[in-house]
Amino acid sequence: MKYAFFPGCVARGGTPELYMSTVQVCRGLGIELEEMVSASCTGAGVLQEKNRKLGDTLNARNFALAERIGLPIMTICSTCQGVMSQANKRLREDAGYLAEINEVLAEEGLEYKGTTEVKHLLWILLEDVGVEALKRHVVRSIKGLRIAPFYGCYMLRPSDALGFGERPERQHALETLIALVGAEVVDFPGKSRCCGFPILTINERNSLRMVAKHTGEAKDLGADAMVTPCPLCHLNLDGFQPKAAKQRPTGIDLPILHLPQMLGLAMGMDTEALGLKRNIVSPKKALEKAGVQM
Repeated sequence: MKYAFFPGCVARGGTPELYMSTVQVCRGLGIELEEMVSASCTGAGVLQEKNRKLGDTLNARNFALAERIGLPIMTICSTCQGVMSQANKRLREDAGYLAEINEVLAEEGLEYKGTTEVKHLLWILLEDVGVEALKRHVVRSIKGLRIAPFYGCYMLRPSDALGFGERPERQHALETLIALVGAEVVDFPGKSRCCGFPILTINERNSLRMVAKHTGEAKDLGADAMVTPCPLCHLNLDGFQPKAAKQRPTGIDLPILHLPQMLGLAMGMDTEALGLKRNIVSPKKALEKAGVQM
């Protein structure tokens, strides 16, 4: 299996542990990655609100780059996945619109024909690698851990652009993977809600309330950790959790794991290679419960 690897801005900046753990896990699973070093940001949804055509043009350029080398795109960010999926849907469904954008891409010698598939690592693991193959790579039991899933907005909505009609199991993919690695799923209502990151800079108070609500709720239900496929959610739920915890008399102290960090642990990988020391809320106590030393 080979993919055009689109790490996104955050994994190359704010959460480098996501990038390094992704590379480690993919290498261990035999997934070959060709990084899209000349790709642009997807616009994170914000750009599309101001200028949809500009945002779609940037994404069409990325699709064309992957199409030129004949590879599907692998994302590790639910925001990137959602934005690219919506852009791709618009381009594929409107030939005239795609032709307009291709006029712009032609200046760079590019053309998007509408054939590029965009898939998050989470979906690739379950749909392309497959459950049985993954089970063969799980060599370390983390049975003692209770883990809460947190999807991020763009991984679940809008469902028509994300292929839920053809792949309804994607709505529960995180729970499937948590159970597959031997941990117990801690279900909670906040798993499908916004983490608060989009309003952080304009309304920090409410953003922190959202962090405290989601992480505190999962903690109260007995979660030892939370896992997310979105680095933006991770930035908020992990990075701002110490500040948000001041809203709760009992604190929170809930480690937030990146998706490949959780899988890498079950694959027996070294915690340093997975970048776990970079996480703001230390997962040390949670991992000790599963017999893993940092």
